[in-house]
Amino acid sequence: MKAEERRIRAWLDSLAKPRGSLGIWERQVEKVLLVWRDKSHELSPKHIIFAADNGVVRAGVVSQLAEVTYVQSRHMLAGTAAVACFCRCNNISYEVVDVGIAHPQEVGVGRKIAQGTHDFSLQPAMSKGEVERALHVGAERVRVAQQEGYNLLSFGEMGIGNTTTSAAVLGALVPQEIDTIVGYGASQGNYGLVLKKKKIIVQALQRYQSEMHGIEDILRCVGGFDIAALTGAMLACATAGIPFFIDGFITAVALACAVSINASVRDVALLSHISREPGMSAALRYSGMDIYEAPLQGELALGEGTGAILAVILLRTVLYTVFHMGSMETLNQEARKIHQQRRRDEDG
Repeated sequence: MKAEERRIRAWLDSLAKPRGSLGIWERQVEKVLLVWRDKSHELSPKHIIFAADNGVVRAGVVSQLAEVTYVQSRHMLAGTAAVACFCRCNNISYEVVDVGIAHPQEVGVGRKIAQGTHDFSLQPAMSKGEVERALHVGAERVRVAQQEGYNLLSFGEMGIGNTTTSAAVLGALVPQEIDTIVGYGASQGNYGLVLKKKKIIVQALQRYQSEMHGIEDILRCVGGFDIAALTGAMLACATAGIPFFIDGFITAVALACAVSINASVRDVALLSHISREPGMSAALRYSGMDIYEAPLQGELALGEGTGAILAVILLRTVLYTVFHMGSMETLNQEARKIHQQRRRDEDG
């Protein structure tokens, strides 16, 4: 343990509570303070949602209309999507970044690389240049947030078909677990669709195996603009010293990609919950993150960053608490005075 870690731990242990009694949240506070290095005592969060469409939906791997990506992204801006309600209810700033929605009109922060990726069951999802642009968009939005004075970020996504692209990317990273990482996505109970999704992913990974030499190649072949932008954002957080919350499966896969490029990303990454998507645990294990450090176990599978926002709310509460509660020393001193006075009264 480094000197700064010991100092923060000693301070937390000195507060008017049993040591470590705030559990996971106390460890998250410790991690955040270590990243901040005394530059902040108050949480100033921002939520960033990357929205993009995925060409692989044309292969029949989803039951929803692809147009839902565009419509729901607009609802986010209007404040009628779940994540927007979560943010507005708790006064958390958020932005929607259109990094590749399949519609000529841009939504929110316009950074559209293309109107969706290609269908990776037929050809690579994107070009090398498009991967680089998506990574750059993610990094740019982190730099903007830092300039605006935010000191903690949370990430979400919107894109029909992105559980398929995420499973494909993760399958390229952990091919030995391909049988267990493909889930229902938004099509709960549709087992036939899961089998079709898995078949298309396996065939694509076999087709592009000789091309996938690193993370950027994997993203190019079977990824999505949203996953690439999330990866770029997480890498930028590590460089800038900004802690961030991931949400569910898609963001966990982006974290796996980012950690593969720069292992120090895990030093600024915080878990919010464990998604019911089966690949989430595999993505976190690959990233070197302890799945038991996720504070929420609520069977969340909505996406958009909703679980991450709940975690931000809890962390903000705990952070406020540790900076405003009394010390154990003061507590014990007051208790001793009362005890001594009581003894004197009894003796007198």
